[in-house]
Amino acid sequence: TGEFLSAARQCFQLIDKDMGGSLSKDEIVKACRDDKEVIKFLSTCGEENLQFLLHPPRLQKALEILDTDKSGEVDETEWDMAINRGLSKRLEQLAIERERRER
Repeated sequence: TGEFLSAARQCFQLIDKDMGGSLSKDEIVKACRDDKEVIKFLSTCGEENLQFLLHPPRLQKALEILDTDKSGEVDETEWDMAINRGLSKRLEQLAIERERRER
């Protein structure tokens, strides 16, 4: 989990090109189009709204859900909340797989 959270922090920093501490729609769109590391992380993070950032038709709705304070950008706190939801889902999936293997 520490490795996942570290990758999540790095992904945020890769997207946050102006280093303003929040992610604008433009920054997200460019990173989701051009940055292979960002694309890889988002596609495997386990949080559907973060994964929807990779799909242009769903991008706006995902941003609205992630942007809980309605500032127009996704800040670090909002990002961390989404990451923690994704981490919980991943851990649940791993537990289910482990159970299945032990049968």
